[in-house]
Amino acid sequence: MGGVLVGFDKQRCVDAFADIGATGVGRYVEEKRTEDLFAQIELGEISTADFCNHARRIAQVDVPDQALIEAWEALLTPCTAEKKQRLLELKRHYRLFLLSNTNEIHWLQCRDRLIGSDEHPIGDYFEQCFLSYEMHLAKPSEEIYREVLRRAEIKADETLFIDDSLENLEAAARLGLQIFHENDNHHWVETL
Repeated sequence: MGGVLVGFDKQRCVDAFADIGATGVGRYVEEKRTEDLFAQIELGEISTADFCNHARRIAQVDVPDQALIEAWEALLTPCTAEKKQRLLELKRHYRLFLLSNTNEIHWLQCRDRLIGSDEHPIGDYFEQCFLSYEMHLAKPSEEIYREVLRRAEIKADETLFIDDSLENLEAAARLGLQIFHENDNHHWVETL
C-alpha cells in the first residue's frame, strides 16, 4: 500500500507531531525507527489506544488521542486518480489483493479516504486485503506471503507482487512469486 498506492510525507508527519508538542514521536518518524512503537502497532501487538498512550509518554504531552491519530495520519498522501483507475481496469481481468505492513490508523485512513471512498469502496479495487496488524505478521517474513497464498488460494508462480522495498521483493521471490519493484524509475501504472 505505502510507496505503491499511497505516498509518504515524512516531514509533514514530523511537523504535525511537533505542532501538538509531540516532537519525541516526530523523531521516531524522522529516524525511521520501527523497532518498538511503530512495529508494535503494525504487528497488532498494541491497540490504537495503547499507541496513543505510549506516544503521550514518549513525548511527555497531554493531548487527546485524535490529535495523535491525525499527526500519524499526516505521514500518508492520497492514492492518485490514475492509480485508482488502473486498479479498476486491472480488476476486470485479474484477481487483485492488497498486502500491507500497516496499522489500524493508517488502514482506516486508506480504506475510507486515501484509496477507498463513497464512490469506490476498497472492495471495488481488491478481492481481499491482508494487513500486518490483523495477521500479526509482517513483510519481509516469508510466513506472511505463505499465509496470503494459502488464504487467497493462489499459486506463487502465477502471482505478481509489487512493492517498493527490495527486501520485501527478495523474500517474495524466494517463494516463487513474480516481482515488480516500484520505485522512482519504474512505475507499475505505466508498465502493467
